[in-house]
Amino acid sequence: MACHDKSQTSAASGRPIRTAWPIMSSLPLAIIQLETPPAAVMSQIGEQQHWFVAALGLQAGDYIVVRPDLGEDLPEPASIAAAILSGSWAMVTDHAGWSERTAAWIRSAMDHQLPLLGVCYGHQLMAYALGGLVDDNPRGWERGLQQLETATACQQDPLLSQLPEHFSAWLSHRQSVLQPPPGAQVLASSALDHCQIIRYSPHALSVQFHPEFTGTIMTACLQNKPEVSSLLTHQEEPVWPRQLLQDFWQQSQFPLQRSDIL
Repeated sequence: MACHDKSQTSAASGRPIRTAWPIMSSLPLAIIQLETPPAAVMSQIGEQQHWFVAALGLQAGDYIVVRPDLGEDLPEPASIAAAILSGSWAMVTDHAGWSERTAAWIRSAMDHQLPLLGVCYGHQLMAYALGGLVDDNPRGWERGLQQLETATACQQDPLLSQLPEHFSAWLSHRQSVLQPPPGAQVLASSALDHCQIIRYSPHALSVQFHPEFTGTIMTACLQNKPEVSSLLTHQEEPVWPRQLLQDFWQQSQFPLQRSDIL
């Protein structure tokens, strides 16, 4: 969508006022996929890129997929509209070469004010890259559909202001952000993890939960844990995490929203 000017005249000065309508970016979303699921899981539900594409309703040309774990180059920040860093079965504390390279890219993307959303492993990697502490969660493995509580500051956040005080989300993780980076703001927590949403800057945030998941994806991921998987059959799909994901991409496509007085 092109930028359209709506001209008006200022009653006070008689000077024309030009309002610049939001310009929709033509650049793609980068899905930074961090390894793949185990073969048994992938054979049932595909891999991380497929879940995000389905959750966002993306079409060919709307996105690119980058696999740093396969040695692929991470994109130049100016070449994309935004980036989502996916979950992974890896551990941030293993400090794999591809993970460290992605962490360095995150720091560069932050310098370029690229809209970033980290999810699960991507959440932990963003926090680690920016100076936080990531390690095994001393409260144990958080999995399945869990209840989260938002902080009061969410009400002033342009992306999160519509979140209710309590909402549910799909989770599966053994490691957590134990200490957020200096200056970062924790905006949601759960009983087992105090850093469920972290805001790093006006353009970058991360979430420990999986907004791209469905009950089917969660069940496949927990297929070797029948005592957990059996509980998922009749669970209602959480609404708010998916809305957050969609709003992030929607906002990222309209980077310019301003009015100019000539």
